[in-house]
Amino acid sequence: MADPERPIDAVVLDWGGVLTVSVPTFIEDWLHREDIDRERYGTTIRAWMGRDAAPDNPVSRLETGHLPVAEFERLLAAELRTPGGAAIPAHGLLRRMFGAAQTDPAMVDLVRDLRARGLRTVLLSNSWGEGYPEELLLELFDTVVISGRVGLRKPDPKIFAHTLEVIGLPAHRCAFVDDAPANVDAARAVGLHAHRHTDAESTRAVLAALLGAAA
Repeated sequence: MADPERPIDAVVLDWGGVLTVSVPTFIEDWLHREDIDRERYGTTIRAWMGRDAAPDNPVSRLETGHLPVAEFERLLAAELRTPGGAAIPAHGLLRRMFGAAQTDPAMVDLVRDLRARGLRTVLLSNSWGEGYPEELLLELFDTVVISGRVGLRKPDPKIFAHTLEVIGLPAHRCAFVDDAPANVDAARAVGLHAHRHTDAESTRAVLAALLGAAA
């Protein structure tokens, strides 16, 4: 239910790269630990996630729940090598990839502050498997929308429509925070107050300005 005393009633946030340390930070940690050839990794990720990626690419199918984690790991491992040509083990690849994706304490505090102010908090995440800290999700979010559970993924407008339907609010009553430009653009196109996250301080400032007071 909307509160006429404030401009928004909910804040919708991404997980990886927003509630955690940045994606480049934890990916770099993984590439270093496993001595993965960065050029090969970059070529594969661009092919699977770039503007020209095929609609049925492995990342899309993983995030919508149509490709099992073990099969995605097999496909990704087949593309990777160390600089010396050694293979990368497929089993547990995603767990290792996200091993350094620690939560950002400043963002956790921000979400707690938003909830304390009576705002609804919503997680909207494209999932690469199910490695979320469930107890923390229960503490931080009123509603959780995971791409692999609903068969939709950002930046598809349908997942934003689904999320708004679940929380029962119009787009203009919600803020959206994500680190991926394509997702931010898509959210803005459907009417959400969208912000590209780079760090907790700037995100807090943007939400404070939107709310008209210190967030």
